[in-house]
Amino acid sequence: MPALVNAHRRVNLLVVGYRIRATSQKSLPFKCCNTADSGLLVGRWIPGHNSAVVLAVIHYPFIPGQVKKYLSELQSQTQVDLTVLGSWSMPKEGQEGMDSFLKDLSTIFPQKCWLQLSREIGKRGFTCQVVQNNGRLLQEREQKNGDDKIILIHYDQRKVMLSQLHPVQDVGQKSDVEASELRLVFQTVAQSQPLFFLDKYDDGPLKLSHWQSEGREASIIAELLKQASVPVCIFLTWLLSLWHWLCSFRILHLPPVLFISSKLSTCVQSVYRAVHFRTVFSPKKAATHVEFMRKANIFVSFLVDIALGLLLISWLYRENRISKLADTLVPVADRVAKELQELLEWLMGAPAGLKMNRALDQVLGRFFLYHIHLWISYIHLMSPFIERILWYVGLSACLGLTFALSVLSDIVALLTFHIYCFYVYGARLYCLTIYGLSSLWRLFRGKKWNVLRQRVDSCSYDLDQLFIGTLLFTILLFLLPTTALYYLVFTLLRLVVVLFQGVIHLSVDFINSFPLFAIGLRICRPYRLAEGVKFNVLCQEPGTPLHLMMEINPLKCSSVLQCYRTPTYSCYPKDSWAGLCKKLFVGELIYPWKQKTDKTD
Repeated sequence: MPALVNAHRRVNLLVVGYRIRATSQKSLPFKCCNTADSGLLVGRWIPGHNSAVVLAVIHYPFIPGQVKKYLSELQSQTQVDLTVLGSWSMPKEGQEGMDSFLKDLSTIFPQKCWLQLSREIGKRGFTCQVVQNNGRLLQEREQKNGDDKIILIHYDQRKVMLSQLHPVQDVGQKSDVEASELRLVFQTVAQSQPLFFLDKYDDGPLKLSHWQSEGREASIIAELLKQASVPVCIFLTWLLSLWHWLCSFRILHLPPVLFISSKLSTCVQSVYRAVHFRTVFSPKKAATHVEFMRKANIFVSFLVDIALGLLLISWLYRENRISKLADTLVPVADRVAKELQELLEWLMGAPAGLKMNRALDQVLGRFFLYHIHLWISYIHLMSPFIERILWYVGLSACLGLTFALSVLSDIVALLTFHIYCFYVYGARLYCLTIYGLSSLWRLFRGKKWNVLRQRVDSCSYDLDQLFIGTLLFTILLFLLPTTALYYLVFTLLRLVVVLFQGVIHLSVDFINSFPLFAIGLRICRPYRLAEGVKFNVLCQEPGTPLHLMMEINPLKCSSVLQCYRTPTYSCYPKDSWAGLCKKLFVGELIYPWKQKTDKTD
């Protein structure tokens, strides 16, 4: 049924009505306001606009005092200025004087404008008359002389009530910009939800017609889950508080423990999940739409994560795959170590025909070969326990696929620790050579680096200083190809490991942050996330106002991802490609956990 909304800020009245479908009245699933019996229009005048929103029709018989009492109770519950907007006349046998009776009620419910909507038999359109508080009737011919025109817009109350118009505005948010008329309509319908609880099965002095007037659907399972959700959330909150108490032990806050735990993906994921659990299982009701969507997205992502983890467990523990994986792991580690040993032997010769510094080449090659020997000994020492370790590690998937992937990332980091050591040794040696050559090059040009002012200043050097500088520059320049080759090889190996871990971290980040609930709403209930509306001509008959149908434009999927994506931790590098290439060129260490604001050595 109609609700008044305004397109201009003058006397133009735009009547917004309610309709389930833009089809014939016979196909409607239940009686709506368009076909309601005669009665009073209940709604709200839009402040600052000569328009209103009609929410329901109160049928005759009724007592005006009971109507006023009911509306005052609704105002205290909804904080919406609900009032009687006018009368609705539907022709019916035996009620010939009902139209005049309803018009006389304007003296009992005084308004600045009294709406008189009526419908004739055989016509789809309504006739609308607006009576001002001075008793003057705005005739159609008077409106044609100016810009004033009455337009009735039909809308679906259920969709408007459940939808959220974007961009989202919080209830307590203060904005200097006046809210649009369309947003006020959406807010009015959404906040008037208690009005739609009264249906024909409720015993009371008033009978209303609205989108739920034929009865509300309910589920016993849903009601039981609602009743049980509060004690379950309280219990889970107590378990989370117990977990935080255990994590608050002093030994866990020592610098070495904090450093190691901040670098392990499993520990980071545990902290991240604990924070999300505290958000989801809080017994407090979500105050805003954004908070509700955040809770729903986290909860659905957690359920999907657990389901994927259980699927992984079922795959791992069938057909004895854990034992097969443990039997394959040690030969693969030996194969990798053998390949590295052959690579080092190739570098200790004349790689690609390059002439290397033999003394430095032999020292670096033997140094790295010794590390490989230690690593092989360590792997063979741990080989009897690998199957048992993998068995218990596989159980971590019951906490979710993200935990299993985090554990896999940490295992990869431990198994490739010797490659990380090679990279650090090569990078430090190469960085020392590069910075030594740059400092000695400034010496030849009579310059020096001012540490206090962070700039290059002029400086005069003695002959002895120039001689020593020339000697050191020559030595470092001839040693640079050897150090650069080792640095290049081990940097490439390190980048392969970092790339593999980055794929794992991106997968974990995708599972944690992807708004599954919001995307599900966008696919199954697109009207729940509204970006705007569009109007279609519903009825245009001579002698009646123009009837339009308001349809909701759903939010784009890209906008849904942008608005409801859950912020997560990021283990992958935050540097730009230019900054990453600069670090690789000068030999600075690259860590997956470093942020842009972190200082480098």
